Amino acid sequence: MVHKMEHEFTDQIQQVLASAFGEVWDDIYEKSPLLQYLNIKTKSATRGAKARGSFANIYAVYVLVEDYLKNGFDKRKDYPNYAGARFSDLFRRQRELPFGSKLQNHALNSRMNEEFKKYFPQVEYVPILRDSQTNRYWINENLLKIIVDGMTYNIAQPIIEIIHLYIEAKRSAFEKFIETCERLKNVAVEDNLTVEEFISELLAPNVDARIFEIVSYAILKFYYHDQTVYFGYNLESIQRENLKLYKTGRTNANDGGIDFVMRPLGRFFQVTETLDVRKYFLDIDKIERYPISFVIKSEETVNELRQKLWASAERQYSIKAIVEKYMNCIEEIINLTVLQQRFKEATAQGYLRNMLDEIVRQSRVEFNYSEAEE
Repeated sequence: MVHKMEHEFTDQIQQVLASAFGEVWDDIYEKSPLLQYLNIKTKSATRGAKARGSFANIYAVYVLVEDYLKNGFDKRKDYPNYAGARFSDLFRRQRELPFGSKLQNHALNSRMNEEFKKYFPQVEYVPILRDSQTNRYWINENLLKIIVDGMTYNIAQPIIEIIHLYIEAKRSAFEKFIETCERLKNVAVEDNLTVEEFISELLAPNVDARIFEIVSYAILKFYYHDQTVYFGYNLESIQRENLKLYKTGRTNANDGGIDFVMRPLGRFFQVTETLDVRKYFLDIDKIERYPISFVIKSEETVNELRQKLWASAERQYSIKAIVEKYMNCIEEIINLTVLQQRFKEATAQGYLRNMLDEIVRQSRVEFNYSEAEE
């Protein structure tokens, strides 16, 4: 079974293979599920910063192939005797790579293999081999050695080159995104419509998850900015306070399911693009069933989303009391339509430029661009 998907980045993959293997490159690609998998995973490379990136599983392959090459196993025959790469070294290396600073261990441990099997169910090998007792890892050499007309070709070095090209394409896209933000900061104040259209276009189902989280935060921060509550320990000490939204860490981080927190109300917000009810309930469990608001990257109505979650919960938990307990923890659902409305309200209050500044600031942190790098 050969995945024939072609996209703009496919041409760069083909060029790397042609440079490495000459006329047989096409046969090597046809016989390599790992190269075809990389082709599938790199389709967002040339679609700009808004397209969702795919670093976790790609980097799991990268760090293992890099370890394989660093030890010269592409020129040797004793990889089966290798003690394996240590998890701590692989994990650290993943996080050193561009866009990898917050990656978790899931791809190395299971997700990459699971996804690979989904695309290539007939392939008898999985890419990542792991000894859970020693915490040592190997790339499956059977997937690196491709036999064409009786000759064996090792694709380890081309894999590294392909992933480097993907990284550069994504880095370039995010640089352009930040440059656009910076340019919009400097357009004449009367040209607010251009800025408004730019931010509004970032509220779409196909936008990169990290950019969506950043834009959601910028909008909600200034939407709540002028709303006030009254707090005090007794009637004599009641004070008026503005609602303040705080970002609790890097985007997509495994931080217990809390992306934003609001003071002084203590509201929790989680940004997501999935309708997998298990994920929602896992987040709710992490915070001891404390109420949580979900910002969902979906154009479906709030009622449709709530009904889908409820139906999914009933399928998973047949006990009505359990379903109700969990569903009652979903304090609010904020979909793309609600975000657009709140964006318009915050803009009407005069916070358009503040929201753009916040998007630039958070993007610089997220994508590791500092003022000094300019």
